[in-house]
Amino acid sequence: MDKNGPPPTYSSAQSGWTQPQQPPPGWTPAQNYQPAQTYQPSGPAPAVIITAQPTHVHYNAPVGPVSSRVICPSCRADVHTKLQHEPTTQTHLMALCLFCFLCWPCVCLPYCMDSCQNANHYCPNCNAFIGTYQS
Repeated sequence: MDKNGPPPTYSSAQSGWTQPQQPPPGWTPAQNYQPAQTYQPSGPAPAVIITAQPTHVHYNAPVGPVSSRVICPSCRADVHTKLQHEPTTQTHLMALCLFCFLCWPCVCLPYCMDSCQNANHYCPNCNAFIGTYQS
């Protein structure tokens, strides 16, 4: 590239570019094109109201050790579940181990702790069983 001279010019003949051709006389498009109409409001801009969307709740939502928000499959109500804790075989085995290792004053602890029991979830409206969380 020469630093002293002007840059080279590019013409249509050099670059291989050709002028777009005009349609032949009598040619009409297959579909009449109509541009989309735009909406132009008159006056001040409308107010925008943003509302909070409720969280999405599934019918088969997993339940945990605490009350969960679900849609009851029986009455179709959006509810927070009612919990009932129930001792399991594992709870009884823990109490037996405490008794065997001479910690008999602590035998009642597994029955008093919710973390050692299963949590059964029920609908507070219709008392339908929803699910169990096994600890």
